[in-house]
Amino acid sequence: MENERHIYNRLKSWLALKQIKNKALAEHLNVSEQTVSKWCTNYSQPSIPDLYRIAEFLNVEVSDLLEPLKKK
Repeated sequence: MENERHIYNRLKSWLALKQIKNKALAEHLNVSEQTVSKWCTNYSQPSIPDLYRIAEFLNVEVSDLLEPLKKK
């Protein structure tokens, strides 16, 4: 399962719920749309400071952006 991509953030879900386009978030953070797309697909993850800026932009808690750990 080397190619399995882990889900660490729920950014894509929150953007959809708030009806906000990747472009709007990218412009707010001064990053590329490609960067936001990678975050939404969990190809890469935002930095901790970016998580705080995203949470503020979406008016949610940082913890709301993170996928809870699954108990084994």
